[in-house]
Amino acid sequence: MSELKSFASDNNSGAHPAIMEAVVQSNQGHLKSYGDDEISIHTDEVFKEFFGSRARIHYVTTGTAANVLGIRAVTRTYNSVICAEQAHINNDECGAPEAFGGIKLVPIPSPDGKLTPGMIAPYLGHIGFVHASQPKVVSITQPTELGKLYTLKEIEEIVEFAHDRDLLVHMDGARLANACAALDCSFFDMTTALDVDLLSFGGTKNGCLMGEAVVFLNPDIGQGFPYLRKQAMQLVSKMRFVSAQLEAYLKDDLWLKNAGHANAMARLLADRAGAIPGVTIKGTVDCNALFAHIPPEATEILMKKYYFYVWDEHDQTVRWMTSWATTEAMVDEFVADIKKAVEAVS
Repeated sequence: MSELKSFASDNNSGAHPAIMEAVVQSNQGHLKSYGDDEISIHTDEVFKEFFGSRARIHYVTTGTAANVLGIRAVTRTYNSVICAEQAHINNDECGAPEAFGGIKLVPIPSPDGKLTPGMIAPYLGHIGFVHASQPKVVSITQPTELGKLYTLKEIEEIVEFAHDRDLLVHMDGARLANACAALDCSFFDMTTALDVDLLSFGGTKNGCLMGEAVVFLNPDIGQGFPYLRKQAMQLVSKMRFVSAQLEAYLKDDLWLKNAGHANAMARLLADRAGAIPGVTIKGTVDCNALFAHIPPEATEILMKKYYFYVWDEHDQTVRWMTSWATTEAMVDEFVADIKKAVEAVS
């Protein structure tokens, strides 16, 4: 199998060896199924150490399932969910929120994928109007699809604004580890301490095989989720193979080491590629995603060897992402090839 030289997504990296080993070790003997096994029960307790004793954890296999089922559990079909226009649930779930959740999304234009109370307020004018969907959830993505971070203060302001209007706050945390590593805070600091109501917790992008979880932080919501998860075909019979991944992921701060490394490689790539004449790094590099402007002819040359996304064809913006598995040698090789490609078309 030829190695894919990818800077397209952290999804393209393999699973971390420690997580692979945890899966192998969990493959011992007969254990109860559907989450009643000792591994899953213990992993629940590990999660509570990170999110607080009132957290309720439900394992699923994909980020789409975590987002859609988590939000579905706290809404009715006449409710709506407010999110940024760039949100993953709006652009990258193939309509799953609508098709499987009966969820109406209300996307708000945003320059960086972030929301503010001032941006949300104009979309709340029809509360109590029987002809309009009734807002119930504000969904924020941390970090955003454009690689930008909410500060803890910004999250707190959104939560206070939402709760004052009887709205819940959902956090899409597919890359939550990268955000916490960048802001030097804990999962608890970013979620439970700020009264976020529910969380889609991601592990796949940071070293897991297929480890995700829906975490209810508000004890008054999502009580029927176990039944909803079964209806949605996400109740894994051999749940130990999912929970074992997340147990290993949280052990000895592996999540933090992986995320911190990915973030550092993105900054390194930005620094070295940004020094090349003809390459412009757009904005700041807050986590493990960076956006750059390079000549389109150079992009064509690079894509013969590397896999990455052209984010905006109109202004030749590309997105490069790093992961726990990105090495400095990989960055150096990529930067050298970027320099050659740009010089070749100059």
